[in-house]
Amino acid sequence: MRHQFFLLLACTIFSFNGFGQNQDSLTLVKAKWQKHRISKQLRLFKYHFTDQKLFKANENISFLEVKNTGRKAVFALAADEKELITTSTFAESNAAIAAINGNFFDVKNGGSVDYVKVSGQVINTNRLDKNGERARHQQAAVVIGDGKLAIQKWDGTADWESRMSEQNVLLNGPLLTLNYTDEVLDTTSFTRLRHPRTAVGIKPNGRVILLVVDGRNENSAGMSLSELTKVMKWLGCKDIINFDGGGSSTLWVKGAGDNGVVNYPTDNKKWDHEGQRKVANVVLIKAK
Repeated sequence: MRHQFFLLLACTIFSFNGFGQNQDSLTLVKAKWQKHRISKQLRLFKYHFTDQKLFKANENISFLEVKNTGRKAVFALAADEKELITTSTFAESNAAIAAINGNFFDVKNGGSVDYVKVSGQVINTNRLDKNGERARHQQAAVVIGDGKLAIQKWDGTADWESRMSEQNVLLNGPLLTLNYTDEVLDTTSFTRLRHPRTAVGIKPNGRVILLVVDGRNENSAGMSLSELTKVMKWLGCKDIINFDGGGSSTLWVKGAGDNGVVNYPTDNKKWDHEGQRKVANVVLIKAK
């Protein structure tokens, strides 16, 4: 009876479009996630979907669920104007308890290509395309005020980010879902193909999900943005934003994994925890 109730509840909670998605939803919901309580405010979840059980592929997913109250555990940003630094080094040098990689950056010359403001100081501004238009990853933002994180959508104005009152602003994207409504995505290979991904989501109760999907390895295929959106929604998120992914995707938790790296970054092309890519900025969780 309890098993039948669970299946009915799962089917009620999640919306499905076809049998395949239905099976993937149930696969994710019924997974026996490894759960680690980092503190009263943070829980770490990990699961390796093998035998091509999720989206007909192997997928390794790690995420933090964080109480977003601005008390005891607070969100913050760390960034450098030019120097690229690993997520773990950013985290350790800022006495963080957890961190994920941030937005897109200039691999050759360093620094973010998107607007970043940390503690009221503008670190980087947007690099627009040759037509003066914004990239998709400049049309949404993670903002942090009083230690609490929120997701905002570009309002179409040129000075949108500079008018934000929050002291910490990280433009990123593309925005995937806002207030339960999915955004329209383009059809580029970045969107359609599977890659390692980093995403942030907010649940109706205000809790924040910081998630990394590994990829580019037979142990984990990575995800398209459509697949990533589905996973975040199945985890209960109403607002979802994509971060820089690929070799940048890194989830770090103090005292967890090898040197705190929970997932399997791909920059060394090995299935281990040593392949971090240096990045321009990170989202931190710090103890208050």
